[in-house]
This record gives sequence, structure tokens and C-alpha cells, in this order.
Amino acid sequence: MFRSILLDDFMARELITTRPDVNVMTVVHLLVEHGCSGMPVLDEQGALVGMISEHDCLRGILSGTYQGDLGEISVGDVMQTQVDRIEIGVSVVDAATRMIELGRRRLPVVDRDGTLIGQISRRDLLRAVAAYDLPPVKV
Repeated sequence: MFRSILLDDFMARELITTRPDVNVMTVVHLLVEHGCSGMPVLDEQGALVGMISEHDCLRGILSGTYQGDLGEISVGDVMQTQVDRIEIGVSVVDAATRMIELGRRRLPVVDRDGTLIGQISRRDLLRAVAAYDLPPVKV
């Protein structure tokens, strides 16, 4: 049943994004303000060049604190450039399998050309499952 449900209907399309040249503290404020744990990093042309997470921000802040240059830490200094992604049109089962295999909390969703069009999170996948309102299992 869940193999027929596509991630397309449950992914976030309105994303908070950042650029590599933005200060990490700016991203910290965005993450806190929007209640998210990470965001895609896009270059000036809008191409996906990385992901930055709470973990990356904390790592950058600690490094900057020890080195005394917290104000100089940019997203590009701490972001993950090896970006695992998933293509639109994939089932929620395949998306969940990929996330578990990769150990990711979220994956950027791209079209066939590799253009960022959204993001799918573990919570989005759980919403997809919950949408079918299956009866709870008795324990």
C-alpha cells in the first residue's frame, strides 16, 4: 500500500535556504526562528551546493570560540558538500529506506535535472503513513 504513495505529496516545497557566504550565526537564528534542524545551501545561480545542520553550526561555533573568530565563520566553512538527494516521484517506502540507509533526517528533493524543488524529512514520511489512518496495533 505505502509503495504507491509518492513523496511528492508530503515533501516541503517552501524551503528556508542559505548561501555559502552567509555567517553561521545568521543561520543559527534562522534555524531557531523557523524550528528546523537544517537547510539546503544554494549558490548564486540557485544550484544545490551543500546542506547545513544544527550539528554543523555547533561545530563551527565551537571552532570559532576556540580560535577567537566566531564572526568570521561562514556557512561554506562548515556545511556538508557531499549532498545525498532524492529524485521526485519516489515512493515514501523508497525514501524511508534511503534515509535509514544513509542515516539522514532529511533529504533534498530534486527534479530530473538536479534542480532543488523541495525537501523530505522523516516527519514528512510519518505524516504520509498517518494520513492513511490505520487502526492502532494492540499491545
